[in-house]
Amino acid sequence: MSDLTLRAAETELGELKLIGIRVLCPPDQYLAEIPQAINLLLGCLTEIKGAVNPNRLVGAFKVEEDSPEEDGYWIGIEVKEFISVPDGMFSLEIPPQKYASVRHKGPNDEIGNTYRELHSWIEEKGYKRLKNKWHIEIHHSWESMEDLDIELLDTIS
Repeated sequence: MSDLTLRAAETELGELKLIGIRVLCPPDQYLAEIPQAINLLLGCLTEIKGAVNPNRLVGAFKVEEDSPEEDGYWIGIEVKEFISVPDGMFSLEIPPQKYASVRHKGPNDEIGNTYRELHSWIEEKGYKRLKNKWHIEIHHSWESMEDLDIELLDTIS
């Protein structure tokens, strides 16, 4: 039994309201572009009003988007309400959903391996991945790209 099998779990989250930055680039560039967007966001956090937890970043993406407006990766912070959206930022509302979740602790370039293991766990448990729904990444630590702490949440039914 792998360590992932012991750590993976089903979880549900309520509605999330995010304000932050959208990253849109070729798929092979996200590993480099997301850390740059995080640094940009960190410099603007004081502009975001009503933050639930400014020490926790939330990423969101769809594996299979329904429209070009949904393409990309959004990195932001959760807010209670959309009071105001600073210039150059976005607001994104994610409905309550059920997820398969696992914690990734380690280098940025190994996240893909953790996702592959999570996808295997989802299949083994008989869940279905909902690729056209919002998937979430809760960033608990991002100071070093070699030592990340991110909760990966893959939308399931």
